[in-house]
This record gives sequence, C-alpha cells and structure tokens, in this order.
Amino acid sequence: MAAALGWAWRVVTWLVILTVAAILMVAVLVPRLAGATPYTILTGSMRPGMPPGTLVVVRPRDPDRIRVGDVLTYQLRSGEPEVVTHRVVAQGRDAEGHPVFSTQGDANPAPDASWVRPVQVKGTRWYAVPYLGYVSELLTSRQRQTAVDVVAGALGVYAVVMFLGAIREPSRPWRGRPGQRARPGHHRVAPGGGHG
Repeated sequence: MAAALGWAWRVVTWLVILTVAAILMVAVLVPRLAGATPYTILTGSMRPGMPPGTLVVVRPRDPDRIRVGDVLTYQLRSGEPEVVTHRVVAQGRDAEGHPVFSTQGDANPAPDASWVRPVQVKGTRWYAVPYLGYVSELLTSRQRQTAVDVVAGALGVYAVVMFLGAIREPSRPWRGRPGQRARPGHHRVAPGGGHG
C-alpha cells in the first residue's frame, strides 16, 4: 500500500511539474526564443475565439504582408503602452502611400473608429491559448524568469536521478511464470540456479 501511495505521489508530482513546464514554455520560453511577445486579452471584444484571459502570442510582421483576416495587436496611440488585439477587416493606403488597416473585434458590431498605421502595429497573432493569460498576468517578468529557472532545474535533477538509478540498478535475469517462454536475449533461471 505504501509503495502504491509513493508511486502515485511521484506521478502526481511530475504531472504538476510537467504541466507547469508546458505552461511556461507556451507563455514565456517559446515567445522569447522566437522573438514574439505574449499579451493577455482583457475584454470580450474577440469572443468567441479569444475570450477574456486568452494568452495571445504576437510576432512582428512586415506591414506590407498583413492581410484582411489577420489578427493584429496594435497600440491605441503610437508610443503608448496600451494595446488592442482585433482582426483586420479592410486595408488601404494613406496619403503617403503607407499601408493602413481597419480593424474590428470579432464580437463588435462595427469596425474601430480609427485606421491603424504601421508605427502602431506590434505584430500579428502567432498562437493563442484561452485562459492562460490569467496565469501570465499573475506573474511579474522576474517571477516568470524565476519559474522558468526552477522548472528547468527540477527537470534536470529528475533526469540525473533517473540516469543514476538506471546505472546503479543491477541487471537481473528474467523471471517468468512456470511454462512461460523466455523473451529473446533473456534466460529463465530454474530453481537451484541452473539454466532452463
């Protein structure tokens, strides 16, 4: 019974660690390695596909390659931190020939009032994970980095422990049920130590 509880505890512990590691990879590590930026959807304007709390990871894109249907994250006012994530519903050119974009939330009845200029654009959606943004919002950037380091360290220790356990465990002859054939490459040991 104690052995079964110990085994169950190890399984649960590593499931939690692997789940946290997966969350951190999706929310922090992958965007960092790819030069992308994670944002959290805070309103219902992009329902049903991206409800509030969705983590949306945005990659920079050349404004000339942005198309109708792309989901765009952009600054409401150039140079200010507040951003919006809406879908491009029309595109055009300004008086100087630069591309501009009309955007609209999927749940909104009408397009946004102002055209979006390239200088406002942070990028287009790469991937989005519903509700994971709430987890990201709970952590500061320093806490995210610490969490990545802790999980990476825990996985490294686990790998070392498993490796050392495999080295230390002596090879054991295969023991089967009476009359059962030995697997290829193994010998069945008969009572008294003789080979059967």
